[in-house]
Amino acid sequence: MKAYTAAQIRAAEEPLLAAGVPLMARAAAALAREIRLLLPAGGAGTVLLLVGPGNNGGDALYAGAELAALGSTVSILPTADRMHDGGRVAAVDAGARMLPADIDTDAAASVARDSDVIVDGILGTGTSASPALRGRARELVAAILPVLAGENPPIVVAVDLPSGVHPDDGSVPDPTVLPADVTVAFGACKTGLLIAPAVDYVGRLVVVDIGLGPELDRVAAIMEDAAGEHSATRRHPFGESTT
Repeated sequence: MKAYTAAQIRAAEEPLLAAGVPLMARAAAALAREIRLLLPAGGAGTVLLLVGPGNNGGDALYAGAELAALGSTVSILPTADRMHDGGRVAAVDAGARMLPADIDTDAAASVARDSDVIVDGILGTGTSASPALRGRARELVAAILPVLAGENPPIVVAVDLPSGVHPDDGSVPDPTVLPADVTVAFGACKTGLLIAPAVDYVGRLVVVDIGLGPELDRVAAIMEDAAGEHSATRRHPFGESTT
C-alpha cells in the first residue's frame, strides 16, 4: 500500500480547500458509511463520538449527524474545551445527545459500555510532534479502555488514525490509546499506520478516496525532488562534480 507523510497529505489538501472542495463532507460521509456497516441491521444502533478540537472531531460530528438522521442513537463526548462548531450544530440538530463536558469518568465508561460503536475523533495528524493524549482526553480514554476488555465490547472506529499514535513514524509514546477495530483513513494511508507499534492499534485499515490523488502525486514528487537536492547539497556543498 502506498503511504504518505502527514505533511504531504496536508500540502495536497491545501489547494483543494482553497478552491472550496468539500473534503470534510466527503470524509464524514465515508466515515458514516463505514460505521453503518458495523451497526446492527438497519443501522439503529448506538454510537458514542469521542470528539477533540480539530478536524478529526469535525469529521466525527458530521458523520454522527448523518447517523442520527438515519435513526442511530448518537452521543457526543467532548474531550477538549472546544470542538468544530459546524459539526456540533449539525449533530445536535440531527438529534445527537451532547454529554456534559465534565461528565464523571465512571459515567463515561458506562455510556461506552452501552454503545455498539465508539468513534475516536480525538486527535489528528496535526499533533504529530507529540501525539500522546493528555489531560481530559487521556482521562476519558483510560476510563474506557477497561470496557474494551469486557464481554461484548463496543467496536472502536478511528477517524483517520488512532489518537495517540504518530502518523509518520508509528511511535506510540503512551499506551493510553484506544485500539481500533477499524481505522478509516481519508485520502491516503499515513506512513505511521503501517509501522510498529502503531500498526497494532490500527485494526482493519480502510482508505477512502476524497479526491486527493492527483495532488498527492504532485506533492510527493516535489518533496522527493527537494529531499534529493538537499541530500546532494550536503554531500557536495561547493558543487563538486559527482563523476
